[in-house]
This record gives sequence, structure tokens and C-alpha cells, in this order.
Amino acid sequence: MTASNVPTEHRLDHVLPRDKAEILSQALPYIRRFHGKTIVIKYGGNAMTDPALQQDFAEDVVLLKLVGMNPVVVHGGGPQIEDALARLGKKGTFIQGMRVTDDETMEVVEWVLAGQVQQDIVGLINAAGGKAVGLTGRDGGLIRAHKLKMLDTKDPSIQHDVGQVGEIESIDPSVVRALQDDQFIPVISPLGFGKDNESYNINADVVAGKLAEVLKAEKLMMLTNTPGVLDKGGQLLTNLSAREIDELFADGTISGGMLPKIGSALDAAKNGVNTVHIIDGRVPHAMLLEVLTDQAYGTMIRSH
Repeated sequence: MTASNVPTEHRLDHVLPRDKAEILSQALPYIRRFHGKTIVIKYGGNAMTDPALQQDFAEDVVLLKLVGMNPVVVHGGGPQIEDALARLGKKGTFIQGMRVTDDETMEVVEWVLAGQVQQDIVGLINAAGGKAVGLTGRDGGLIRAHKLKMLDTKDPSIQHDVGQVGEIESIDPSVVRALQDDQFIPVISPLGFGKDNESYNINADVVAGKLAEVLKAEKLMMLTNTPGVLDKGGQLLTNLSAREIDELFADGTISGGMLPKIGSALDAAKNGVNTVHIIDGRVPHAMLLEVLTDQAYGTMIRSH
């Protein structure tokens, strides 16, 4: 991205050298604190479809790696799957927010996620100077899964068949650790496999949350199309404990599309991930600003 087509408010050519030095020195305590730590990043939403934001994201991931952190990327791909299905004349159907995945849809999901989207992200990170490697749940036996049994939210005696949608049985992170130790950046598609080698489509938020737990990550960062968790008046809640999140569930403040995302975030926070950040992927370099400054660019959920 050339300086000329960057919006003025995001350009740095008007920043005085002394101010630049001040900005860089403020990042030092964070670089020191998180050196050698794993950061799992769920990449989705606008950050994933806007070319300028894609480049920002790739640069952020490479910078985190270069200053000694271990970023691991888990990506979604809902809009890209919809586009591919539409080209085949298929319409995606959803039950309780889960994509119904028949055999043909599963083929499309695998091709789009592991073929197109994953390889685009790997290419972007490599072009930004990193060394990214694409993985699916099959690689190194990473994600074992079984068919999701989905109960009706209103009547638990009814069970919906959503096809080849999976629930995680176990995650073996050894392939991810081996890559990290060798200076690679893993980019993971949320596809699992079953005991008969069948494929499963798994919610990317759930994969990112579970992976963060298993890797004992310092942070789980979820890039979304919202500023973060909002209160009933629409104000951003920047700093919440796991207990406070439970209360927001109970009083209905958190509902709809935010439920699975926050549910995964909450599980991770309760199971050893130090902090979970739900950040606005529409803000350029939001991830870097969230990790390396004390300015909040989203909602941080603390484990305690």
C-alpha cells in the first residue's frame, strides 16, 4: 500500500521524529512482557475481505513474530463460501446460526477454506516478509471431531441434523508447536476429521478458542465487524472479567451472532488463556494497537 492512497488520519509522514520515537518506546514493555508467548488470532470479517486491511493484518502478524511473539492464525470464510455456493446455484441454509453442510456443500467448504482462503492468507503473510504455513485439522492429526448433535434451543427433545458440521473431540498441537519453534507462522483452516477420515466443518471461533486453550496462549484475539462488546446503550465495554460476561449473558445484553463468539472467548478465558480480545477488524492495524499500546481497540476479557 503506497503512502499516497492511505487515508490522511492513518499516515505517519506528518508525525514528528520525536513523537515516532515516543510511540516506539511505549511498545517496549509490551514486547518484553509478551516475548516468547503464543497469540492465537481469529481472522474474519471485513479485515479479511478489504485489500488494504488484509495487508495491514499481514504486516501486524509478521511484526508480532519479528519481535518474538508466536502468532497462530485461525481463519473463517463465510462470505467466500456463500459466493462459491452461489456460483454452483446452491443457497446456504442455516439452523440456529450453523451452516447446514451436506456432502456437496462440504466439498465446497473444504475447497474454499483450505484451497482459496488459507492460501491467500499464507501468500499475504509471506509477501509481508513472514514465513506462513497452511494447515487443516487433518495435518499432523491436529483437529479430531465428531458430528455435532444440535439440540433445538426452544425444545431440547428436538435434534437438528446439520450434516457434516463437527464438534471438536481433541486437538493435538504438536504440529503447530513444531512450526512455531522453527519460526513459521501457522495458518489454520477450521476443518476437522473423524474416526473414519470423514471431514467436518467447524465454527472458526470455536477452533480458535480451543486451540488457544490447548496451546496455553497468552492471548486470543478475535477480529470482528463490531467495535467489541457493547452495553445496552451501545457503549463499548473495554475491560470485563469472565464473571461480568456471565452476567451480560444472563440479562440479554449479549445475544444473536455474538453468542458463539463470546461463548468461545469465555471458555478460553476460564480455561487458562490470560486475556481474550474482541477487536474491531475494520480499524487499520487494530491488532497491533491492541497488543502493543495501552489504548483499548475492543473488549478485553480477563480470566480473573
